[in-house]
Amino acid sequence: MRLFRWVLVFLIAVFFVWFVSFGPLRLVEKTESGDFCGRCHVMELQTEAWKVSSHRLFKCVDCHLPNENFFLHYWWKALDGLKDVIVFYSGRVPEEIRASEHARKVISENCFRCHYYTVSRLDFEGRYCWECHRILIHKIQLLKKEEQF
Repeated sequence: MRLFRWVLVFLIAVFFVWFVSFGPLRLVEKTESGDFCGRCHVMELQTEAWKVSSHRLFKCVDCHLPNENFFLHYWWKALDGLKDVIVFYSGRVPEEIRASEHARKVISENCFRCHYYTVSRLDFEGRYCWECHRILIHKIQLLKKEEQF
């Protein structure tokens, strides 16, 4: 009987999390939008640059999270989201966000996934796409601001 209660509580908790995340509230979908990501002051310029880029039709998670399988995608989404919440509410938000080594690898793999035909003909072993493509999605607005001074 005791085991039954724990299983029931677990199932109710799983259903609740699923319902809040994917049900009518669609919290997962909302947290994947550029507008959501741009709410943090550190990401304002990057979000504005993204809105005028050729990648504006894609969600942030299309580039910034692993997309090869469902579980890995949401595992990293949960970990990154938890890290961001902790940093944001601790009051220690950096003036500039830098991608970790893991994030760089994921972003590069996503570039390769979408631009496979072009990239497959190049040898860029050990390098990242943005080493040659310096003016990528998030840099456009930053460069425009620098030109004003």
